[in-house]
Amino acid sequence: MGRDLTVFMVDWRQLGAIPVESRIGRLDDMAWPWELDDVGNGGYERAHGWLRSPGGAPVWCAECNFLNTTGAHIPHVRAGAAWSDMRPLVDASVREAVDSFLGGLIWDADQVDVPAASDGGEVFPPATDRMHPNVLLACPPEAVAGKARAWEQVEPCLEGLRDPFAVECEGWAGRPNTFEGFVALLREWGGVVTEAARRGWGLVGLP
Repeated sequence: MGRDLTVFMVDWRQLGAIPVESRIGRLDDMAWPWELDDVGNGGYERAHGWLRSPGGAPVWCAECNFLNTTGAHIPHVRAGAAWSDMRPLVDASVREAVDSFLGGLIWDADQVDVPAASDGGEVFPPATDRMHPNVLLACPPEAVAGKARAWEQVEPCLEGLRDPFAVECEGWAGRPNTFEGFVALLREWGGVVTEAARRGWGLVGLP
């Protein structure tokens, strides 16, 4: 069975107030409360791809639902691998913007087929086994703000990636099935970083 990816946007100050060893558990508790099905009685509801509390009650994290991946990690891995293949064929200015946007989310500069998992720095306990990391990404608010700015540059250039995708990725196993699917996932990530940056929050991805 493949690994899943659950992405949260998180108020970094609230996260920092929790003991390091308890942070992953608290994220799970916030995103999947026992009252999840009891929306009418203080539970939670999903709207616009985010898990949120009803009635505008304040919360310090929200879980993103990637509509095109059903929670699986492998589509993100494949999209990152596709970008690794394509980037030598992309104009330098666009390449720099996409690198900034995807770096640390689904792509790393030294990536071959599997992106390096984040160790979470000092935000989470260090992983004891790199093959089974505690976190798949940890992106603080200042980095998220930079990615939101990069996305503003990337979005108008997406159609220009079609030919590089066709040359390097189309039909290859372990790559996105279609250019449209690849771009759809990038747009979802664009929405994630834009909303998190708007709030001044960070991003965390758990397996």
